[in-house]
Amino acid sequence: MGKFQVIDHPLIQHKLTIIRDKNCGTKVFREVVNEIAELMAFEVSRDMPLEDIEIETPITKTTQKTLTGKKVAIIPILRAGLGMVDGMLELIPAAKVGHIGMYRDHDSLQPIEYFVKLPSDIAERQLFVVDPMLATGGSAIMAIDALKSRGATAIKFVCLVAAPEGIKALQDAHPDVDIYTAGLDDHLNENGYIVPGLGDAGDRLFGTK
Repeated sequence: MGKFQVIDHPLIQHKLTIIRDKNCGTKVFREVVNEIAELMAFEVSRDMPLEDIEIETPITKTTQKTLTGKKVAIIPILRAGLGMVDGMLELIPAAKVGHIGMYRDHDSLQPIEYFVKLPSDIAERQLFVVDPMLATGGSAIMAIDALKSRGATAIKFVCLVAAPEGIKALQDAHPDVDIYTAGLDDHLNENGYIVPGLGDAGDRLFGTK
């Protein structure tokens, strides 16, 4: 089973409270989502492998650590996942970015895939799939299905708030995928929204209703 981690750093918790507030406007919401994503990227990348490299400081030759292993790709689930990309790129600027478009049918609540555009070497990369919300888990499961069907093997899922139902569904469907969230919320309501949550992240990021 992949690991599940709540990244409960005080700065992250403080910023999460800011965007939960219904009076937080679009500009601040967008900025703070990116700030949280950047802070989360620090923890999500903690187990990236290192190798020794010999360099020369102004004083002497020395052996020090440098990143090795898989290159990174950030895969936002459209459209709300776009809000987390720039923040993660601040910390991992060499990452490539792929896109998976999903929308949730409002009657069946089932996700439907409409757009997939990925780096050609997706199988060789460590993927961070990002979406602010892990609610029913449907979109995350379908996005990871789409990635695995195209050869991806190393996948982590990163979200801002998660419902227990979504965590269980994603773990059941993809037990090899690590899940990181900034907030573990109480439950889903009858409309499939996370409680207490932060509303519709896409609408709040882009000022739509």
